[in-house]
Amino acid sequence: MPSLVVRNLDDSIINALKERAVKHHRSTEAEHRAILAEVLMKPQRKSFAEALANIPTVGTDTDFQRINDDTSESNVFD
Repeated sequence: MPSLVVRNLDDSIINALKERAVKHHRSTEAEHRAILAEVLMKPQRKSFAEALANIPTVGTDTDFQRINDDTSESNVFD
């Protein structure tokens, strides 16, 4: 299996990794692998434009018209 060497890390990053490893009951190396997998292997999120493009084109504008009724919160207690 390939190896990865990360050089020139700030001490605060190394300490945070060690603390996180202890919290998850893992070695720092195992925690490092878990972080990389969590960040790099998660499904990619769609952009807002892609999400909008995937909305089905159903119905007509009249299907979504707002119906105004004369009831308002101020009239409820009159």
